[in-house]
Amino acid sequence: MQTRVAYGESGLWLELPDGATVVTPSHRQAAADPRETLRAALRRPVAGPPLRERVSRGQTVAISACDITRPQPRELMIPAILDELDGIVDLDDVVVLVATGTHRANTEAELRAMFGDEVVDSVRIVNHDSRAKDTMVWRGTFGRDVPVWLNREWCDADVRITTGFVEPHFFAGFSGGPKLVAPGLAALETVLVLHDAARIGDPRATWGITHGNPVHDDVRTIAEATGVTFALDVVLNADQAIVEAFGGDILPMHEAATAFAKDVAMQPVDDRFDVVITTGSGYPLDQNLYQSVKGMSAAYKVVRKGGMIVCAAECRDGFPDHGSYRTSLTSGASPEEMLTEIAGRDHTVPDQWQIQIQARIQADSRVVMHTSYLSDADLAAAHLEQTDDIPGTVEKALREAGSSARLCVLPEGPQTVPYVAGELA
Repeated sequence: MQTRVAYGESGLWLELPDGATVVTPSHRQAAADPRETLRAALRRPVAGPPLRERVSRGQTVAISACDITRPQPRELMIPAILDELDGIVDLDDVVVLVATGTHRANTEAELRAMFGDEVVDSVRIVNHDSRAKDTMVWRGTFGRDVPVWLNREWCDADVRITTGFVEPHFFAGFSGGPKLVAPGLAALETVLVLHDAARIGDPRATWGITHGNPVHDDVRTIAEATGVTFALDVVLNADQAIVEAFGGDILPMHEAATAFAKDVAMQPVDDRFDVVITTGSGYPLDQNLYQSVKGMSAAYKVVRKGGMIVCAAECRDGFPDHGSYRTSLTSGASPEEMLTEIAGRDHTVPDQWQIQIQARIQADSRVVMHTSYLSDADLAAAHLEQTDDIPGTVEKALREAGSSARLCVLPEGPQTVPYVAGELA
């Protein structure tokens, strides 16, 4: 059978054995009028009054938005908010904060691609920098002893609005909502505590679980304690088009959005598989190996121990080279050694959470990558293999696994998260 999987901007067509289990999101039609869908969420929120009733003349406004690694429809969401505030707030009093967390800053060209020229030319856009201590404000200790420093411009604004999109997240349960405050706009010190080895290693820190998840529990607590005026989230379909929008008080809004997203993106299967093909979900999500761990993690939910995960991710941005991910990932002699070393640390270092999850997957599974920008040597240094022939690699693995071997395909990678029926909390 022929199957198209997400890869870069063009995708890949694969000839695979008949009988493979292909897991895709529940199909949802794009909203007929996405602008009206957004307007409705702003005017008829899940909880609390409409946006316009929460804002007064002369107030300053900060809007938090996802960075370039997320396919958020910012070019629709930000104008929808600005239109709603028209006549109340002066555009000179609005700042859009790119919630980078610990990621790199987005370039001018990327910002124009993300927000559109009209937004870039009419409001100030600032990349959050978690390492710039002079741009942070101390807010207190919340949750399980999380020291919280947040972006000064966010904290100083009279009105604080989060915008994001909701999908299952591999250790926070779901994206969107409170994550647009912390880790999105938090200082490095705060992010490191939220991503420490104990939280990331907790079995409840996984896809689709928020309550009881030590990461998300603290993220929710921080957002609620530090104050969000209004929150706007969307759920997207496989074409990255808006299906539904949710607005209002941040926590009930996010509860409604996650319930909707779970029905769209999480699919049960009857048992585990010998081989699972996954992806980094295509551009912009598969820009680097770091982000592609999410695709590996989705496959890990349903691969048998000792089975093979084949992950197709373009990785045009490499590992990437900024941050400590590459250096830390390639410094350990084996995944098992990296897990032991991380567990034994008395402090958290940047990017260790991604390595912790990746090492756990690689310790239990054989992971083979297909990329266009990383060499075989690059991947070997990260204890990964590479293939330029996905069907051939899969056919050989199935043959070696025996006549009853099972194959699963996740064409959209972590945009669809499979789970063995009965195992999802």
